[in-house]
Amino acid sequence: MNRALERINELKKILDSYNYEYYVLDNPSVSDQEYDRLMQELVSLESLYPEYQTDDSPTQRVGGKVLDQFKKVEHIIPMLSLGNAFNEEDILDFHRKVEEVVKNPKYMCELKIDGLAVTIHYKAGKLLYAATRGDGTVGEDITHNVKTIKAVPLKLREEIDIEVRGEIYMPKKSLEKLNEERIINNLPIFANPRNAAAGSVRNLDSKIASKRNLSVFLYRVPNAAKLGFKTHSESLNYLDKLGFKTNKERVLCNGINEVLEFIEYWSTKLNTLAYEIDGLVIKVDDLENQNELGFTSKSPKWAIAYKFPAEEVTTVLKGITFSVGRTGSITPNAVLEPVRVSGTIVQRASLHNEDFIRLKDIRIGDKVVVRKAGYIIPEVVRPLFEERTGQEIPFVMIKKCPVCQSELVRKDLEADHYCLNKDCKARIIESLIHFASRDAMNIEGLGEKIVELFFNEQLIQTTPDIYKLKQEDIIKLVGFKEKSSRNLITAIEKSKQNSLEKLLFGLGIRFVGKKAAKTLAKNFRSMDELMKKTITDLVEIPDIGEVIAKSVNDYFLEPEKQKLITDLKSLGLNMNYLGKESIEAIEFKNKIFVLTGTLNILKREEAKVILEQLGAKVTGSVSKKTDVVVAGSEAGSKLTKAKELNITIWDEKQFNEKINPYLEN
Repeated sequence: MNRALERINELKKILDSYNYEYYVLDNPSVSDQEYDRLMQELVSLESLYPEYQTDDSPTQRVGGKVLDQFKKVEHIIPMLSLGNAFNEEDILDFHRKVEEVVKNPKYMCELKIDGLAVTIHYKAGKLLYAATRGDGTVGEDITHNVKTIKAVPLKLREEIDIEVRGEIYMPKKSLEKLNEERIINNLPIFANPRNAAAGSVRNLDSKIASKRNLSVFLYRVPNAAKLGFKTHSESLNYLDKLGFKTNKERVLCNGINEVLEFIEYWSTKLNTLAYEIDGLVIKVDDLENQNELGFTSKSPKWAIAYKFPAEEVTTVLKGITFSVGRTGSITPNAVLEPVRVSGTIVQRASLHNEDFIRLKDIRIGDKVVVRKAGYIIPEVVRPLFEERTGQEIPFVMIKKCPVCQSELVRKDLEADHYCLNKDCKARIIESLIHFASRDAMNIEGLGEKIVELFFNEQLIQTTPDIYKLKQEDIIKLVGFKEKSSRNLITAIEKSKQNSLEKLLFGLGIRFVGKKAAKTLAKNFRSMDELMKKTITDLVEIPDIGEVIAKSVNDYFLEPEKQKLITDLKSLGLNMNYLGKESIEAIEFKNKIFVLTGTLNILKREEAKVILEQLGAKVTGSVSKKTDVVVAGSEAGSKLTKAKELNITIWDEKQFNEKINPYLEN
């Protein structure tokens, strides 16, 4: 090895060590001047000998890469969100549900960092790529920005393939400095560290991220069990060993009382941290227990996020306005004297409906208490009766739609008033926004303001009009150029290939949410088949009740809805479910299965997928409703309970004999 390469490798090793001390341990051993001197030496040597420059060199963090757009990344393991707890009762309820499956659980309690969720993949110890959560299934590739974060190692201490997940955040001091600079440059300031971190990471120019002094805490190894770990806490210790930055304010609790003590302690310590947190996370520590508890469609059953009581502030309710939803529902909204709540300026808040306002006796001119529900949605909690002067104006519900002036109707057994005019401009715009939204057709670039602009410019008046847009028409509008208009047309064309469930949700059928849309698509496979089904056919499907069934049936009986489907089909939209074909068998269809113990031939997750393809439902706990328990080796309390309830039990050999005929077909 020549002298230059030896020195380059030596400098890389030294600088990596100094980076770890400074950005991970927060305990630097050299001055900034010495660090800069060594970095400059490495830059000079790599300039002279570019053949020796590698992707994991400290010099590659400086930023400067500019992307045209973010690439989509499909997560191998979905990035789910957590369920929320807001008080001690919620925590005890979570613990009770855990104890139905796991006896004497240990909990790992951690701080919930207020930032942007990230997943980072390493191949043979080298950073491969990083991505955002996105919708939990598909995120965006942000590798170019993550590489600029000095707390993220470009090379690990072991040559291992691993995925790690965590939270990118902006320290409080970094936000203060950033906002000072933005004020000087007449730019709007960031309301909180979370917005600043998200804005920095989701920027196409990595130079911006490199200047923002972002950091990261890693908190999970998604496939920890496959790497040989028995507990979540062991996997966190391993991340420390690999050189990652984890949050050290974590505690392993023996039982729920210690969890409550952890919550009580941090309830008074929020302002002592150098970074923002928006709660605490409580996780069952044992990985086998996590597997037994399983997941809902949205979140793990073995973890919960405790949210601190929302900050409450006082302001004046200046007026009440009304908005129209896509179903025609009318929502009264409070117009507030601007006030800062949980890091952002709030000027409006939903008042839900007439009954809500009358029950709380909210009046225009009241001093009211405002907070953010779940730290996100502003809400009026109550008026301050003792502050009234007698000049406050009682609420009067409007009789006509604020947009089209149609008479409003309040349906039986419902609190909402509705505009029934299907041609109401507000309803049409809201339905178009919903159709293009991320959870529906996911047409990137066709957001709320663009939809409203296109509607007002007569470019789109109906859903099919979206697929008739032409680039030459878009480019004439203010704010659009060659590239942006081309990208939008590309996104619209791409959405035609979405699976059926995305289209079903996008149609806005009343009561049909994401989950119901997926269930319908998966069971009937095509739009044509679904449209033929009666209410009786629909209610036979698990999770589809009479309310949803009637709504779906009524929707497709309307001639105008039938024409809409025909028009969308003629425009090239996919009308079929693109997921895997369900192989249903009488022995499995609609039966409830529980998997317990260690399966040697199939992994438990693989067994679950096969059972679901055969028409079964897999749950995490044994009850009287359970039909079959599949018991692997070292099966514990679930097997005992199954015997007590006289439930059918299959060992692994029996299970494989049952499923093999279907797998061979």
